[in-house]
Amino acid sequence: MQLGRALLHALHNAGISVLYQDREMKTVWARNMRPPWVSDTGVSDTGDGILPPAQAERIGAAKRKVVVSGNPEHLELSIPADDGARWFQIWVDADHDDGGAVQGVVTTMVETTEQKRREQTLKTLLREVSHRSKNLLAIIQSIATQTSRYSDTLSDFLTRFRGRLQSLASSQDLVTSSNWRGAALRELVSGQVGRYGADPVRSLRFRGANPYLNPNAALHIGLAMHELAVNSVSYGALSRADGFVEVTADLTAASAGETALSLTWAEAIGANDNQPSEKRFGSVALERVVPASLNGTAKLEITGDRLEYHLVVPRGNFETD
Repeated sequence: MQLGRALLHALHNAGISVLYQDREMKTVWARNMRPPWVSDTGVSDTGDGILPPAQAERIGAAKRKVVVSGNPEHLELSIPADDGARWFQIWVDADHDDGGAVQGVVTTMVETTEQKRREQTLKTLLREVSHRSKNLLAIIQSIATQTSRYSDTLSDFLTRFRGRLQSLASSQDLVTSSNWRGAALRELVSGQVGRYGADPVRSLRFRGANPYLNPNAALHIGLAMHELAVNSVSYGALSRADGFVEVTADLTAASAGETALSLTWAEAIGANDNQPSEKRFGSVALERVVPASLNGTAKLEITGDRLEYHLVVPRGNFETD
């Protein structure tokens, strides 16, 4: 009796339902039966509860097969529910008498809905990781190609390429820490400027909105901020002890009533700053690669004493509170 009570507690705690039927499928006893194996009036005569006909027939066929063959059967069952579907693992075993004849069947039902949902979530996440990894590799391939095109020596290529990879890694860290949601614009800009020895508190003046960028936007805007910061440290405001850059983010009305992000980087470069006059990958990335990847527009302007970069990003790339 103690063993029986202990087993009943174990069945209940583990969520296991057990049904015993004779050869004619008449219920002899049932333990820990729960919906959908029971209806409002208790266990049905067939033991299949209130299952839809197709699922009830699958279980019935398995039981009849066990009665004839004496061999166990196992099946996985999906039952429609209000919140999607419920999943069960079902084992049907023969109960043999002393002579070996089948005198009944034992059906064990274990719900695996939560496990199934976790598996489906994991598969979705793995597909998402694969998709994002392919996108990231495509970005890296493009950066490698363009960097080599605008590098004079192998040493020059390696220096520039490593810097751009580190920029991507920094942006990717923000994306990963947010469970792939993306990154806040202010944190992204501050991180990219701070990577080059500049104190963002002193050297960066950020004003305006702080939208949450999706992963693709975070990577590409991070790349733009990297190129601007590297250029500024080499030739512009951040090359001077008292220099600073201004980044302004405005949410403006765009076509079809949509809101766009208007992002501006501005700095005083000084009359003696030696800005390179020829096209480099940095300007190509800023004016072509980044806006094209975001379906936006961009413009880089360098006058005698000022550099300004304007990037317009459509709403699909970010969220606002």
